[in-house]
Amino acid sequence: MIVITAPTGNIGRRLLPLLLESAPARGEDLRVVVRDPARLPDSVRDRVEVVVGSHGDAEVVDRAFEGADAVFWLVPPDSAKTPADAYSTFTRPAAKALAAHGVGHVVGVSALGRGTPLARSAGLVTASLAMDDVIADTGVAYRALANPSFYENLLEEAGSIREKGVFVDVVEADRKAPFVSVADIAAVAAGLLLDRSWSGNGSVPVLGPQDLSPDDVARIMSEQLGRSVRYERRPFAELRATLVGYGLNEEFVDGIVEMKQAKDRGLDAGVARTPDTATPTTFEQWCAEVLKPAVLG
Repeated sequence: MIVITAPTGNIGRRLLPLLLESAPARGEDLRVVVRDPARLPDSVRDRVEVVVGSHGDAEVVDRAFEGADAVFWLVPPDSAKTPADAYSTFTRPAAKALAAHGVGHVVGVSALGRGTPLARSAGLVTASLAMDDVIADTGVAYRALANPSFYENLLEEAGSIREKGVFVDVVEADRKAPFVSVADIAAVAAGLLLDRSWSGNGSVPVLGPQDLSPDDVARIMSEQLGRSVRYERRPFAELRATLVGYGLNEEFVDGIVEMKQAKDRGLDAGVARTPDTATPTTFEQWCAEVLKPAVLG
């Protein structure tokens, strides 16, 4: 039995079809934990066991992890909470349930930076790495998917790209860093969940095929969209004021800003890309298949 949390999110909805392709043939059942089962596609809903509720709830994870051999763990960031509450506090009921039910393997979505000085004060990244420790301390075999920023974050800029030919962020325009598609993260997760020959605790970097700077991103967007796109750097103080203005928890906002500051200092650039850490989806491919329809309709 494999349990998938957040099955309707960016990664989970790409992970589920991959598992449905292979798990039944291996004699493995799938169980999902979801607040609203109506958000599951009909083709999926009839092929998985559904546990309704939040995977931050002790009673829900106790039911969900009973009889489970492996769990895909993803914490949906909650901007109404502090970073510690959003990650570690949310995860503690699940950690107790993992131990109580003797779950063998967990694959979690986390971040790059473990073991680096920058990760000690990197906001949401620091909180995510602390969440990893909560899971690892249960004694379960654990693999944390150590991710950089996602291509999909740029979908939040689709309107600005369409109307102004501009996307914004807070890092230096020439700061190169790994960049990855959520589909590739899902593929790595599926491989680990299906082949559980691994043991102990560790991180699995998921680095995409190449490092890109915001200027590189603007150039590739321009080529793929057939229109000029430029990068505009905004001050950290402006980012903070904007997010606070949206009504987000101020400690969570500080966590976002600290994460961005750490990335601007090279947080994501400390892991070498190898055949084992690289993933296949290029930014050019993602722009053509995902960003272009979102921007040009």
